[in-house]
Amino acid sequence: MEYILNFFDSFWVEAVFRLVLGFMLAGFIGLERSSWSKPAGFRTHALVGLSAVLVMLCGEYLAKNYNMDPSRIPAQLLSGIGFIGAGTILRDGFNVKGLTTAAGLLAVTCVGLSIGAGFYLGGIVTTLIVYIILSRSYRVSDKLDHFGILDLQISIDKEPEETLTQVEKVLSYYNIEIKQMKKVGEDDESNEPTLFNIVSQYNRKSTNKNELLKKLSLIKNVRGISEAET
Repeated sequence: MEYILNFFDSFWVEAVFRLVLGFMLAGFIGLERSSWSKPAGFRTHALVGLSAVLVMLCGEYLAKNYNMDPSRIPAQLLSGIGFIGAGTILRDGFNVKGLTTAAGLLAVTCVGLSIGAGFYLGGIVTTLIVYIILSRSYRVSDKLDHFGILDLQISIDKEPEETLTQVEKVLSYYNIEIKQMKKVGEDDESNEPTLFNIVSQYNRKSTNKNELLKKLSLIKNVRGISEAET
């Protein structure tokens, strides 16, 4: 009986428990990111969280067996995780995408380090709070944010100057302020439609985007129109 108790109280059993728990908590947050089709989803978050637990366990193992500072390896991990987070951040004109995903990766890293250190309550509570922030905060922000960015791609058949003037009139009618207007691609002699990118600011409360896009598509010489994801 004593042998069994000693076995379950050993470092190795504790290490397996921490690894499994860290994987579950990080994967839980990753599932929320996957549900939004984010670049870093379940697998990425689970791997990062699991790796953080292992790094913390390595620090503890080295401290016990070789009398080394157990914080050295985890400190390097927090510095290195920035490279993965930076890879998920993309800038597209006025829009910056991936910041929340990068912050989520940092969060699961800290959760993993907490579990690896045996601070179970901190890791579990942080996981629940992070999940609530990621899955519910957009409801609050949608109510508070009155203005948003409208990123349009408009394909024009001919007479681009006159057509763009008509586009500006429609946007002005909806009190939409144009922030940027540019032609996409270089001039050529082909008969293909010219693509223009228009970035503007609109009022979320008073602007019906479906109605706006419908009116823009009815303008003469407009071949097609689409809204880029923001």
